[in-house]
Amino acid sequence: MKNIAIIMGGYSSEYKISLISGNVVYQTLDKTKYSAYRIHIFKEKWVYVDANDAEFPIDRNDFSVTVNGTKISFDVVFNAIHGTPGEDGLMQAYFELLGIPQTACDYYQAALTFNKRDLLSVLKPYGIKTATSYYLNKGDVIHTDEIVKKVGLPCFVKPNKAGSSFGISKVKTEAELPIAIEVAYKEDNEIIIESFLDGTEVSVGVINYKGNITVLPITEIVSENDFFDYEAKYEGKSQEITPARISDEMTQKVGDIAKRAYEVLKMKGFSRSEFIIVDGEPHMLEMNTIPGLTTESLIPQQARAAGISLEDLFTNAIELALN
Repeated sequence: MKNIAIIMGGYSSEYKISLISGNVVYQTLDKTKYSAYRIHIFKEKWVYVDANDAEFPIDRNDFSVTVNGTKISFDVVFNAIHGTPGEDGLMQAYFELLGIPQTACDYYQAALTFNKRDLLSVLKPYGIKTATSYYLNKGDVIHTDEIVKKVGLPCFVKPNKAGSSFGISKVKTEAELPIAIEVAYKEDNEIIIESFLDGTEVSVGVINYKGNITVLPITEIVSENDFFDYEAKYEGKSQEITPARISDEMTQKVGDIAKRAYEVLKMKGFSRSEFIIVDGEPHMLEMNTIPGLTTESLIPQQARAAGISLEDLFTNAIELALN
């Protein structure tokens, strides 16, 4: 029986969603195959939480836990932390140092994909198209006229390193820019301002399934709000249509691009890339390496459409990490 540590929580605004994802993994895993442990990772504490919600501190020297005098070590870590420190490479590097396999990509890939600017600039030479963008670091002088000249209006102001659409604003007038920039700086000290891409938004899951890099059925996002924001993602303010209402040719094209990105970056585990298709050309927005795993989340929806159950999806991730 393998001991599986499911890490969840994290240090960012996304911790609530991560706890839901982690609990879905915990409830879904085959209990005859694995002993699963819920591990909460927060700034103030790393603890194992048992079935009665009692907490036992994690020994960070070897990532073990002692319960009633018995020391428990883990064979594999299932990473369900969205945002820092689970999606930006910190936990990946820590587990690599300890020699504990984990289900996500390696630390370099995590750090790179978590940084939208750097990810897109690495993929650009491979012919992957992106929005026109303008970068700001905290403390930079803000020239709103210069920004508008480069990216046009409307545009999107985003924190460079944050997920779940926290801190993102759609800006329609130059006067709104400084306010949107302040909102984004609450999440990160680096900002990316992107041109508005008017097209069809799709989300493409790529996973290693049983040793083959597999593109899952694509989801089309139709937001009731101005864009696919937090409410649209988690509070039902969007339609998510799987498979997407795009041609077979376009399905193949955007799938190939997402797969190429996965291969170029030497990814492992789950990935979910967001694209907007404008005039027959997919433009990449970002790649998530710890995508939501709640029952409503996109990767589970896409896996279901491919005939892969949640249990299969999670077992596959663990077995690949172990091998």
